[in-house]
Amino acid sequence: MKNIRNFSIIAHIDHGKSTLADRLIQKCNMVSARQFKDQMLDSMDIERERGITIKSQTICLPYQAKDGKHYVLNLVDTPGHVDFSYEVSRALNSCEGALLLIDAAQGVQAQTLANLYLAMENDLTIIPVINKIDLPSADPEAVAFQIEEDLGLDMETVQMCSAKTGQGVDEILEAIVHLLPPPLEGDPEAPLQALIFDASYDPFRGTIISVRIINGTVKEGDTIIFMSNNTSYKVEEVGIFRLKKEAKKSLQAGEIGYILAGVKTVNDTRPGDTITHKERPCAAPLPGFKEIQQVVFSSIYPISTDDYENLVTALEKLKLNDAALTFQKDASTALGFGFRCGFLGLLHLEVIQERLEREFDIPIILTVPSVCYHFYLTDNTMLEVDNPAHFPDPAAIAYTEEPFIKATIHMPEKYMGAVMTLCMERRGENTHYHYPTPGRIEFTCELPLAEVIYDFYDRLKSVTQGYGSFDYALFDYRKSDLVKLDILVNSEKVDALSQLVHRANARARGLHACEKLKEEIPRQMFKIAIQAAIGGNIVARSTISALRKDVIAKCYGGDISRKRKLLEKQKAGKKRMKIIGNVEIPQRAFLAVLKSDQG
Repeated sequence: MKNIRNFSIIAHIDHGKSTLADRLIQKCNMVSARQFKDQMLDSMDIERERGITIKSQTICLPYQAKDGKHYVLNLVDTPGHVDFSYEVSRALNSCEGALLLIDAAQGVQAQTLANLYLAMENDLTIIPVINKIDLPSADPEAVAFQIEEDLGLDMETVQMCSAKTGQGVDEILEAIVHLLPPPLEGDPEAPLQALIFDASYDPFRGTIISVRIINGTVKEGDTIIFMSNNTSYKVEEVGIFRLKKEAKKSLQAGEIGYILAGVKTVNDTRPGDTITHKERPCAAPLPGFKEIQQVVFSSIYPISTDDYENLVTALEKLKLNDAALTFQKDASTALGFGFRCGFLGLLHLEVIQERLEREFDIPIILTVPSVCYHFYLTDNTMLEVDNPAHFPDPAAIAYTEEPFIKATIHMPEKYMGAVMTLCMERRGENTHYHYPTPGRIEFTCELPLAEVIYDFYDRLKSVTQGYGSFDYALFDYRKSDLVKLDILVNSEKVDALSQLVHRANARARGLHACEKLKEEIPRQMFKIAIQAAIGGNIVARSTISALRKDVIAKCYGGDISRKRKLLEKQKAGKKRMKIIGNVEIPQRAFLAVLKSDQG
């Protein structure tokens, strides 16, 4: 165990985490120059294109130090985005140390701090690494000072590197070996206690469970039990992660590896759960386990009803690999049959949407994303509502609550006014700020989650010209004045466009939806009214004017009363047509309302 180092790389998005992991893999001679490709640990096309890590990966690196000793380095790569912070916390729980990667040009950002606090909660030894020192705009000395002043870390342990060119990577490997501790406690003879920190699905072998063995030993043929749901399985294979899986006879205390035990779905293996032996269980599960909470909800419908069966299959396949995705059947009069899905956040929703369209070739429509509201009724019951279709009778509602988040924004001080205005527009409360370093501000604000899930992040990037960084954590539920906004086309409710909104924003949202629909719905032979309503009150309206046939073209001269008679006849016909007329809403009209710059 003395020669094992379990560590993670944590950083803000785009600070070079995957690039550094690539260099470490190359320096440990895990891959030949011919087989090498960028972002070795990122397996999905979306990850490569966007330059983000969505699914955490693990790799076991053999390393010979300069003193001649052989070490085993277990690198647990973590997602950088705030949506996946629970996965990050479980991955950190399986390590003893972490490399805190900071961009030499951008300095400490919001998620740098958030991930640092997560690492400190897990008592990890932290090595600060300043990356991208080869950039013309890099200022490593200022960033090193920021690390000491802002983060309270020792300046002496700071490592400088350029993950792109490979400069300084050898020194980082030596620092991992000499500065990070080996697994401290752990007895191979004790009852088995293993932490699940990730799982992925193999269509031939079932679920591959990523584990860190805290105590005991696990080998092929053992009967194991998951402590959160008490299900038992027989171990078929154990091993470690190289670039491909490598089977071993057993995994012992201190090691990180995988277990194959014929588990049918990823849903059965929950990150943070404890595995133990059935015959000789451990005394207590490891602390920190909690159920994954979905925070954003949206309905998914296939554009063509023929694709419904394909959509069912596609969602089930995605669910095999992504335990955080939840879905249940849903139906809409406008869009037909679909599914109500729960996501960890807006990035998670975008990734699922992109994977459905790319990997399964199913064009889909998403309804307006919503969050989970609490409705307290007059009979002292509480309803959790995430779908506008389940909005209770307004007369029965005593009061409503909506989720709030605590947002932390880092930015240069010149953008303070614009960011403060943006937060006030989004009903921000309890704003605080301080100057961690001269010229930079750390701004905290409590915001309703519903105001953030639309386009807050994009607007923040716009007003700070890309220099603002954003991190958030769910805070609490607070009283709010919520209403259901219905959209009516030709006096017919379009249920797929209904939204739950704060009363103060209802008119602006309604106007926006009406204007977008007016642009997209084709003109008919009769007038079409598009209205936004709260209950029986119309709060916004726009009208699509009728196409008009020139019925008096054949009347050359003659009495005006004849022309008027023809026009009246046409008017009566249009009135009758409007009553029986069915307005077809094109699919792009739904997309126009949803993909808008809401607010």
